[in-house]
Amino acid sequence: MLTWNCSDAQKQISDMENFEKISWQDLNDNAIRMIGKDWMLIAAGSVETDYNMMTAAWGGLGWLWEKPVSFIYVRPQRHTHNFTKREDYFTITFYKEEDREILEKMGSVSGRDFDKMNYEKLTPVVTDNGSVAFAEAYLIIECKKIYSTVLQENDFIDKEVVNTKYPQRDFHTMYVGEITNVWRKKE
Repeated sequence: MLTWNCSDAQKQISDMENFEKISWQDLNDNAIRMIGKDWMLIAAGSVETDYNMMTAAWGGLGWLWEKPVSFIYVRPQRHTHNFTKREDYFTITFYKEEDREILEKMGSVSGRDFDKMNYEKLTPVVTDNGSVAFAEAYLIIECKKIYSTVLQENDFIDKEVVNTKYPQRDFHTMYVGEITNVWRKKE
């Protein structure tokens, strides 16, 4: 366990010893349930400088351009958007039901107003590529950004989606990330 001093606060940084590296091919979880119903944390940034995370229930895992990928969606007004736009990598992490409180908290506060880096229920870990993830997760997927685009109103075929999901016309940025590393918590 390392100690990190940022913004005059001491934070413990866990190592990855409680996780085993697996291949994306070993993932056999139901991605639709994991993302849409159980939720995930999207995180980007560096433990050494700054990072932010947000709860998300929109996204997916799949195969694109001959690569295993994840795709995530981040609204421009979310503080995490600054980090996903700036960084080359992001992580998506998944939690057991007993950790639902973490996801609820990270989805209800902004990193602009709440010090998410020092939230006592999350312990950062540093991945092989220097990304931030969390020791409380049961699954960590690290991704290298390979594509991003802002959803455009004119591209929606179902205009009702625009009216119900984007009444403010604050369209998400979609990121496609190549899955570079996967870790599962040791049992």
